[in-house]
Amino acid sequence: MSYDRALTVFSPDGHLFQVEYAMEAVKRGAIVVGIRGKDTVVLGAEMRETQELQDPRTIRKILKVDEHVAMAFAGLTADSRVLVNKARLRCQSHRLTVEDAPTVEWIARSIAEIQQKATSRGGRRPFGISTLLAGHDMDGTPQLWQTDPSGNYSAWKATCTGRNSKAVREMLEEEYQDDMTEDECLRCACRVLLETAERGSKGIIITVMRHGQKDMDQLSKEVVMKLCAEIEKEDAEGDAKEDKK
Repeated sequence: MSYDRALTVFSPDGHLFQVEYAMEAVKRGAIVVGIRGKDTVVLGAEMRETQELQDPRTIRKILKVDEHVAMAFAGLTADSRVLVNKARLRCQSHRLTVEDAPTVEWIARSIAEIQQKATSRGGRRPFGISTLLAGHDMDGTPQLWQTDPSGNYSAWKATCTGRNSKAVREMLEEEYQDDMTEDECLRCACRVLLETAERGSKGIIITVMRHGQKDMDQLSKEVVMKLCAEIEKEDAEGDAKEDKK
């Protein structure tokens, strides 16, 4: 029997190869980073270079799920469009039923449920994306959740997914501190993305989620490039001091 072709059949050693292939698709996707601060959540993503005649506005790595929640993803862009539409429908259904905004955990659980169902039914393949969900609960608590193609979901202080995620996660472990301010979160996100972004500061997009703000705040290219230039200058000065010692 060909275990790598059958979605609902385990291999003798307990693997579902189709799910593992979906994870490989995520690992080849452009890196995305999420950092939870004291009162904000920052999402950062690498934007690969588009074709010369392509409109870059049609390529998006960070999407709005609900008024208070944004989603970044790594993996297949087409899958993200389908998954975010399903998540938006569930959020609207929750608001109509409960007459209140869903929590970020509820949205993460709903997305993970959709992803898990795609791993246990024949006739379709798993979603080839991993998502980072950033937002605030009604009491203003910042939240950062991650979902995987397997249907697993978990909360994080800072995390990443996509290409070179192992190296970036190690950097996050060194850079992250509890109760970081918005500026510190922005600098941390830019610093780790600069290490992996193929286009440098030109290929970085940053979005900030603040409590009480009904839309995500995506920083302009000029602001991001200025912030990255300051970080590169600080790092260069730090290296120069180390060399003198």
